[in-house]
Amino acid sequence: MKVVLVDAGGANLGSVHYALGRLGIKARVSGDAAEIAAADRVILPGVGAAGPGMARLRELGLVETLRRLDKPLLGICLGMQLLYESSEEGGVDCLGLLPGRVQRMPAAPGLRVPHMGWNRLQRRTDSPLLEGIPEGAQVYFVHGYCAPVDASCLASSQHGEAFAAVVQRGRVAGAQFHPERSGPFGSRLLANFIEQGS
Repeated sequence: MKVVLVDAGGANLGSVHYALGRLGIKARVSGDAAEIAAADRVILPGVGAAGPGMARLRELGLVETLRRLDKPLLGICLGMQLLYESSEEGGVDCLGLLPGRVQRMPAAPGLRVPHMGWNRLQRRTDSPLLEGIPEGAQVYFVHGYCAPVDASCLASSQHGEAFAAVVQRGRVAGAQFHPERSGPFGSRLLANFIEQGS
């Protein structure tokens, strides 16, 4: 099983790599299009803003590589947001692998944005990606933008309004939370992703 972490400059790259290592998974870190295209599983981590994130993927020549992948792809945090058609953050076009637009989380009295800290998952549907992750599992978030709760949403969370926390459509999946910082439930999601379809 060849697992590749896309080296798109995300600050969580090292911690995701370490989390996979704890699971016994030797992942390669690469920005090389041919190596990413040849992988069995691809993970796109990300921290930061959509505009610079997409600019980095374009600079590496990886936009079409990721769009054409025929193996499972998991986006994490910003990496998940980049899977969508566009983001309100900077008005940027994204990878277009999932339908919809990422939007800024609405502010409200007593509600802090960005959303930072532990929050509960609310399962929307059963999925192999959520195997062993119970309803109400607590996971760790850091984000100010979010994806809609729609047909791709496997689990949501609530911060003022409901937002997509785990998504999947075919081979394309995403976690808005940081599995590498979410203890056993985050580890389980990573393991489920690696094992799916194998």
